[in-house]
Amino acid sequence: MKIVIPDDYQDAARQTGSFGRLSGHEVVIHHDTLKTLPELAERFAGAEALLLIRERTPINEELLNLLPDLRLISQTGQGVGHIDLAACSRRGIVVCGAGSGTLATAEFAWTMIMASRRHLALEAQMLRAGRWQTSIGTVLKGRTLGIYGYGKIGKLVAGFADAFGMKVVTGGGRAATAERAEKDGRPYIAEQSRFFEICDVISVHLRLLAATRGVITGADLARMKADALFVNTSRAELVEPGALVRALKSGRPGYAAVDVYEDEPVATDHPLLAMDNVLCTPHLGYVEKDTYELFFGAAIEQIEAFAAGRPINVLNPPSR
Repeated sequence: MKIVIPDDYQDAARQTGSFGRLSGHEVVIHHDTLKTLPELAERFAGAEALLLIRERTPINEELLNLLPDLRLISQTGQGVGHIDLAACSRRGIVVCGAGSGTLATAEFAWTMIMASRRHLALEAQMLRAGRWQTSIGTVLKGRTLGIYGYGKIGKLVAGFADAFGMKVVTGGGRAATAERAEKDGRPYIAEQSRFFEICDVISVHLRLLAATRGVITGADLARMKADALFVNTSRAELVEPGALVRALKSGRPGYAAVDVYEDEPVATDHPLLAMDNVLCTPHLGYVEKDTYELFFGAAIEQIEAFAAGRPINVLNPPSR
């Protein structure tokens, strides 16, 4: 098969242990992200399979109409909000996905929290510019961490907070989230306004669904403390468009750490990048060697199974 791998920024696919299993196929790897329909149609022309790295390129019906040879989309991870599954089913395209970067993202979220509370990125930048000790940090012990979305990742982050002596509360999510939190002895704050008011640090770990898009509003952020930290390593679209920039400019919360953006790769003129009170990183939460080995290993196994006539981890309804 002709297999196209787009958006491989770091040339990571060929460095994984499983890549050699594709030696019997024609594999084309691209290291940048294209946005327009004509560019994508040209890039994917003749592809029988796409190996997608997370949600970096949306696959919609308009694009699928221009890809008559496509038979398989092998997704790294299980998130497929960027793929029109119904349109794939109508065209007989099988969509497969498996794998999770739970630990890597949890560790990275905690790294963001610690780095932000001690202003590490800013101080490192100031030191290179010849300036010495320009800010005063804040320890975590005794402060309140709010986990917004207490799933697998949120649970791991809460455990890190225990080790640092933080108080942990939870919020957001569905009824099952509250039940899970209470079962683990994590207080669940059902009133969203109260949750945002009492936390010194809020870390978002919620899945992006139709029901959760924009669930965090400007009014929520405005209720945070003036010295509080808002951390988002999940999805930018969980926050009302423009709300975080407006909130930071108004002084509540005082700080943010952001790893995700509505449009990625993020433009260099994005307002968050110009703020000294914001730590911005290029969606690194899951970008880690062991996680990549897991993701690509599963995606390549899906291609092998499809080629053998036995698709696995199928995410869309039976095709025609």
